[in-house]
Amino acid sequence: MNALFPLPLMSVDAATFADILDGLDFGTYLVDAHARLLHANASGRAILATCNVLLDIRGQLMACDPAVSQTLRQVLAPIDGGDAYPGAIAIPMSGLDGDRYIAHVLPLRSGPHQCAGAAGTAVAALFVRMAALAIPTRSDALRQAFKLTPTELRVLLAIVELGGVPQVARGLGVACSTVKTHLRRLFEKTGATRQADFVKLVAGYATPLSDRRESPPCHGAPR
Repeated sequence: MNALFPLPLMSVDAATFADILDGLDFGTYLVDAHARLLHANASGRAILATCNVLLDIRGQLMACDPAVSQTLRQVLAPIDGGDAYPGAIAIPMSGLDGDRYIAHVLPLRSGPHQCAGAAGTAVAALFVRMAALAIPTRSDALRQAFKLTPTELRVLLAIVELGGVPQVARGLGVACSTVKTHLRRLFEKTGATRQADFVKLVAGYATPLSDRRESPPCHGAPR
């Protein structure tokens, strides 16, 4: 564990830390100053397995888009050179299928604690996920917070995912008048004044935890 995080003392062991990362819904990658992949969580391995946006090429984390790979190297270069790092940065990416992703790069050390270029030492963490609203798969907290009925919760999530009243009515197989009735109750219970407010509401209760099962690796043995 200290090879990844050279701290004087860790309160959790490597296996526990890996389990925590595997529980996250976004792909998490630990890389050294040369973008060598030191660890990927379960969601990260699932992204690699699609060979759609990121690749593990002989231990090197690369993007399918060469321009993104170059940007990543430029972001990591200040760490490798021992320069002051500007802080976290977001890198937009596109998959081969046209889906959009976002990668947030977080430096793990800076200043006197920095060990630039040290082999096998993680200098940055990448957090990658599709650039889309995450609909909560575990909605009990949302339902309990606003005392929603199961039907009201279904209508709320359908509005966020499908759009207006006609689309929700078709999607749920009910009349538009029924959707409007539930919509009025949702406005009363949540305090929202327009349907667009429901998007912010649902996003605020989206879980960072994953229930995704692991997928087989695409290139090499994922870490």
